[in-house]
Amino acid sequence: MIAVSDSRLAIDVISDVVCPWCFIGKRRLEAALAQRAAMEPGLKPRVSWHPFQLNPDLPREGVNRKSYLEAKFGGPERAAMIYGRLRAAGATVGIAFAFDRILRQPNTRDAHRLIAWAQERAGPDGGDRLVERLFAAYFLEGRDPGEPDVLAAIAGEAGLDAAAARAMLDSEEGREAVLQAQRRAGELGIGGVPFFIFDGRLAVSGAQEPRILADAIAEAAKPARA
Repeated sequence: MIAVSDSRLAIDVISDVVCPWCFIGKRRLEAALAQRAAMEPGLKPRVSWHPFQLNPDLPREGVNRKSYLEAKFGGPERAAMIYGRLRAAGATVGIAFAFDRILRQPNTRDAHRLIAWAQERAGPDGGDRLVERLFAAYFLEGRDPGEPDVLAAIAGEAGLDAAAARAMLDSEEGREAVLQAQRRAGELGIGGVPFFIFDGRLAVSGAQEPRILADAIAEAAKPARA
């Protein structure tokens, strides 16, 4: 599912919609692209989003968020410490995380199916709008991206056909592709997200600062050596 570069700079982002560092990484990538655009107005990036499930074994209906945090972090105190760091990082890129609003830890397979559908239907811009709305819905509004009705509504908010999105979610479309992408990520040694691939040949792991991502973009934009 990794994009093939054409006349534009291909940027592939492997992420999960319930990963707060992925939300931060998206904003940092946007800042990096703005930096590069100011220096290279002709640069035309094409950003594609690819699935990675942090918790692929969760039931489709998800689990109680409090129980999930206790199992993952050993209790609310440890979670609060981690959230403090995330809130500080989020504030630097305009994200006001509202973790207290999140009641469910969802299975994100359907969300990834929806992202793939949006990119096929509306191209990279449509996919990017949907990813932004999914992050905001979960981390700022506390909505559950594991619920088909919620996902369809979010699709509508991103400028897509909500009814068509709901019909797709009721089908099996894209389900196997998400599973294959998860396996492929493991084969590539990707164990955490976000993970960025620039022009299919330069990889950056983690929500790195914009300057690091901008440097990677500049390097990837250079002509490949024969």
